[in-house]
Amino acid sequence: MTLIQCRELTREYRKGDNIIRPLDGLDLDVPRGDFLALMGPSGSGKTTLLNLIAGIDSPTAGSLVIEGTDLATLSRNKLAAWRSEHVGYVFQLYNLVPVLTAYENVELPLLLHPMTRRKRGTRVLEVLERVGIADRHDHYPRQLSGGQEQRVAIARAIVTDPAILVADEPTGDLDKPSAQGVMTLLQELNQELNKTIIMVTHDPKTTDWATRTLHLDKGRLVESGLAQPAEVGV
Repeated sequence: MTLIQCRELTREYRKGDNIIRPLDGLDLDVPRGDFLALMGPSGSGKTTLLNLIAGIDSPTAGSLVIEGTDLATLSRNKLAAWRSEHVGYVFQLYNLVPVLTAYENVELPLLLHPMTRRKRGTRVLEVLERVGIADRHDHYPRQLSGGQEQRVAIARAIVTDPAILVADEPTGDLDKPSAQGVMTLLQELNQELNKTIIMVTHDPKTTDWATRTLHLDKGRLVESGLAQPAEVGV
């Protein structure tokens, strides 16, 4: 079942007298439960595509339909409301608030939803346990390793139970053991919770964890391939 459908998706920016087009008439279907890796050179449109799917940006032309909603037709306020319910974003550099604890960072997205404090607390502890960082719930980002910070960031991304996770170079700032731990976690979320994941990466080894890999260049798909997912813990 198709969850995300892009048709002639285009994003343009004006820079002086020039038009920059990071996405140029892109067609893409992403089925529910997919774990898609996106590769391509810098400026190929990978992060632009993530930001459009996440509802952070709006397309210049074309359609982007997710679960029956065309994001290109939504106002900024409606897009923000849609994003808070449907998408979690995992950043390369974590984007945690340094003055908040791990618990408080994960709780932030829930403050936009009508929940009691007790229900929020239960949900936060559930996801911290899920990502293996519950014992660090009262630690600040500066007290955590890079791998632990990324686990907190993933917990924050999934705390509202979104259908879609977008991840922009989620292991780009991590050492090999920490990167493997993060990729194992993402694969578990995909396989066990059926989260649809779209991940940007420059590391060919990281794509082994995905179910398929697509290559972008100059805003268009130029190559695609299938990959067998790695076994959890490998």
